[in-house]
Amino acid sequence: MDRIEIGFMGVGVALFLIAIRTPIGVALGLTSFVGIWMITSLKASWGIVTALPHNFVANWSLSAVPMFLLMGYVASQAGLTSGLFSAARMFLGRIPGGLASSSVIASALFASASGSSVATAAAFSRIAVPEMLDAKYDRGLACGAVAASGTLGSLIPPSILMILFGIFTNSSISTLFVAGVIPGVLSALVYIAMITIRVKLNPALAPTPSQTYSWAEKRGALRQTWPLPTLILGVLGGIFLGIFTPTEAGAVGAFLAIVIALLRGSMTWDVVKRATIDTVEGTSTVFIIAIGAAMFSRFLALSGLPAYLSSVLLPVAGDPIILILMIGVLFLILGMFVESISLMLLTIPIVLPMLEALEVNLIWFGIIMVKLLEIGLITPPVGLNVYVMKGSLGDRVSLGEMFKGTFWFLGMDFLTLFLLIAFPALSLWLPSIMN
Repeated sequence: MDRIEIGFMGVGVALFLIAIRTPIGVALGLTSFVGIWMITSLKASWGIVTALPHNFVANWSLSAVPMFLLMGYVASQAGLTSGLFSAARMFLGRIPGGLASSSVIASALFASASGSSVATAAAFSRIAVPEMLDAKYDRGLACGAVAASGTLGSLIPPSILMILFGIFTNSSISTLFVAGVIPGVLSALVYIAMITIRVKLNPALAPTPSQTYSWAEKRGALRQTWPLPTLILGVLGGIFLGIFTPTEAGAVGAFLAIVIALLRGSMTWDVVKRATIDTVEGTSTVFIIAIGAAMFSRFLALSGLPAYLSSVLLPVAGDPIILILMIGVLFLILGMFVESISLMLLTIPIVLPMLEALEVNLIWFGIIMVKLLEIGLITPPVGLNVYVMKGSLGDRVSLGEMFKGTFWFLGMDFLTLFLLIAFPALSLWLPSIMN
């Protein structure tokens, strides 16, 4: 059996182990260990297994992961995100589908602080969905708005996915963060436009609430939301102005979140305990997957499979757009079954040589990849955000109704994806003027 055959077999075994619910980090690590052993020797394989995890985790850029996670968990546990939905509802409640649009805006802001799509979906399935259901909103629309908006946590910086993509492709993380701003805002605006038009054409989907609010009440609601915009501006403003790096921004963000929580009097011992435990658990999960992916990347490089696939596929996909469309189809299929971080780290070693051979801009592709991964979070049968919402809402809305409600938002995601592919400037213009 030659190296290429071992490489193909390794990919097949890894996908099989993932399919039978083996933890992704374990599946990739085990496959890589055996594959490197078959290609070289047991001694060489053991040497890589013992040295690579330490060398990889020692990467300074990875320290941003626990810091951004801590920032998000402190913001969530200490109530820095409270009032977002209420304030948005006061300003948008009277427009068609205003509560759903308010959910989109509040989720986008929450996601930009937490960096977690799942955390956003979990939070707003408890905050926004019950209120929409009580207002007689269509259940599919209510759940679809929150499930889809939760995915914005991957695209709007700071984003754990972008940090990992930057590390594995040697791309600038700060440039990726800047590049994600316009696509993230565009995604939210497309959702809101669709909600407004649908409800305008079919008012039964979302009855307009009769309650009105004075400007005094609106100003009061806005004053309650100051912690999160302050946190976001402090972190992203520092990155965009070059005051600190994205890696340092994680620590700055965590510090700012703690200071704001202390000023508000909400930084209790219980908040510290829960935020710390969640951060440790989240960091451990990400690092185990990333270490497995780093080993898998080394195995594939030794097998020569990425170079072989490049030589076979590049004559067929000689144009960057065709290659991206082929990769997009692959992601949409695998995204139905594999969660986002695992899918990204599993496929980067395979697609990166082809992208580099065609001189595809990796910042542009990184934003497209993140958007594809967002779509996977609400695509059946394994739409993680939808299952998170189901766990929060129980029997109040069926799983079928939830997935049905996401279809309109999936359509808008495909529209946004088309725009990002057709007009690279949507991703690259802002970084170009920041340099």
